[in-house]
Amino acid sequence: MEISVARGRSRRNARKAKANARPVVGGAARSGFAARGVIYLLVGLLALQVAFEGGKKGGGQADRGGALEEVAGKPFGAFLLWALGLGLAAMALWRLFEALFGAAGPDGQKVRKRLLSAARAVFYGFVAYSVLAFAAGDEGSGSGSSDKQSQDVTAKALDLPGGQWLVGIVAAGIVVAGVWMAIRALLRKYHEHLRMGQMSRATKRLVDGTGVAGGTARGLVFAAAGAFAVRAAVEYEPDKAKGLDDTLRSFTETPAGPWLLVAVALCLALFGVFSFAVARWRKV
Repeated sequence: MEISVARGRSRRNARKAKANARPVVGGAARSGFAARGVIYLLVGLLALQVAFEGGKKGGGQADRGGALEEVAGKPFGAFLLWALGLGLAAMALWRLFEALFGAAGPDGQKVRKRLLSAARAVFYGFVAYSVLAFAAGDEGSGSGSSDKQSQDVTAKALDLPGGQWLVGIVAAGIVVAGVWMAIRALLRKYHEHLRMGQMSRATKRLVDGTGVAGGTARGLVFAAAGAFAVRAAVEYEPDKAKGLDDTLRSFTETPAGPWLLVAVALCLALFGVFSFAVARWRKV
């Protein structure tokens, strides 16, 4: 009897602690989405610059490193870098909270959802660390070329026992993830996570316009990067792997020329705008 009472009290205390933490965690999530929006907006603008340069190397990198260097060169750049890093760290903490206590929504307690939140927590934790390290003066951390990083990681993975299979499987997973992102954007699955009922008609149009276009472009870029990694695994050549910068530049080599990259760049910038909307309307 006493054990049952103690367990009931423990559950109530846990629910109360979770409820009390929600506002803080919600604020962390919103700051994280805003930081993500800044990065994607800058990457889109940098990619647009690359498109008008014909995809040639030189100038800024169209990736997270290039975005950070762009921020660092602006007035109050150091402050903005720390703000971005802390925002992304807050995003990682929110995802960790979801992994431990469940996400918002009727199926937020499912194991699949929690594992996905845990994976996102690790990803955003890594990104936050690289941004904060760059803000602290480690220029080789956050601003390093995504292309070189991808090639170095691929080379090390290929040298492992069964490395060719490992790289191929992971790369194929990235392709699938990219296609999944694009499909979810086209189907407007993000509606499930947003407070659509509280939006005006104009806001809904803005969210759908930026969410569909931006999410589809984001998925396309992920899938393309994964495809290059698959090629690197099949041919056992790590130099075939491409980071975000080279993946975007490769769009200029298609029959559409630089205009495909122009379209993708604009849509990535729109995904940044969409992230700002998510920061405002996300259910957390």
